[in-house]
Amino acid sequence: MSNAIAQTTSHCSNGLLYASWNQDQGCFACGMENGFRIYNTDPLKEKERQDFVDGGFGHVEMLYRCNYLALVGGGPRPKYPPNKVIIWDDLKKSQVAELEFSSDVRSVKLSRDLIVVILDDRISIFSFSKNPAEQHRIQTTPNPYGVCVLCPNNNNSLLAFPGTEIGHVSLVDLANMRRAPVDIPAHEAAVTCLAFNLQGSRLATASEKGTLIRVYDTNKHDQLLELRRGAANAHIYCIAFNHDSSFMCVSSDHGTVHVFASEDPARNKQSKMAKAGGLLPKYFSSRWSFAKFNVPDGQPCICAFGSDKKSIIAICADGSYFKYSITSKGECLRETFSKFLQMTDD
Repeated sequence: MSNAIAQTTSHCSNGLLYASWNQDQGCFACGMENGFRIYNTDPLKEKERQDFVDGGFGHVEMLYRCNYLALVGGGPRPKYPPNKVIIWDDLKKSQVAELEFSSDVRSVKLSRDLIVVILDDRISIFSFSKNPAEQHRIQTTPNPYGVCVLCPNNNNSLLAFPGTEIGHVSLVDLANMRRAPVDIPAHEAAVTCLAFNLQGSRLATASEKGTLIRVYDTNKHDQLLELRRGAANAHIYCIAFNHDSSFMCVSSDHGTVHVFASEDPARNKQSKMAKAGGLLPKYFSSRWSFAKFNVPDGQPCICAFGSDKKSIIAICADGSYFKYSITSKGECLRETFSKFLQMTDD
């Protein structure tokens, strides 16, 4: 699943089923085998905890920092059937709306006006209201991991998801559905991770190979950057831009978080053999991350920037929280470590 760790935590005994950022990465939400939890990212603090003795959640989607959440049951004892989306009002501590489907829900995205539900072979868009009504339905290719991203900017209604051709991305403006989707031929292999910057002017993509991250201009649809995570295949868990889009971080199942300069690509590392130009394979001219760090034991993790662009946060499936600072020399120094599942709001 794009920019989340979901169902990858079954090997852990901590009850964590799912974790993802809110729209600006200022908070993260956790689906547990017995409820859900909300945390402030930087500084780390538990903001909300709802425990249920009768079940858990495989998906928790925040709407910025407001009181509404989208919940999908999950784990060995789902709180709700996995084919339902529950809109939860955390002020009232109760559900205020329910959407039911004929198949399991793979992912949910929220904006102030819309509820976007990703199913195996379609995306359904509903009004965010007391009685949500389906406004649009988009047929898609099989999407079992719910790969989809909704622009976090309220003034931008772009939605991106895997296109009809393998490796392609469809870009749709939900505010103008009469306009045909834009097709972006991003990769040769299937697309598995997508991320917008906060403004919605940039779209980052990764495929199931996980070796290259490409960045596109969402207005002109041109490729702006090609960045190399590594040479060996990897599963990308998360891509995140910082607030001004000058940096981008990427986490993968190799247990490494890479940091790229996205506005000044010359800061990224390059092989000394790149000067040979066309005489050598394209690999040698690749731009590599200028900074990186490893999480212990290669834990699945999602990454984001902290309260400033020189700090990186990693949230891991084993309940670990790491904060690293980036030096001017491109070194990553650990500042903070905590076990966030053991925290309380006291």
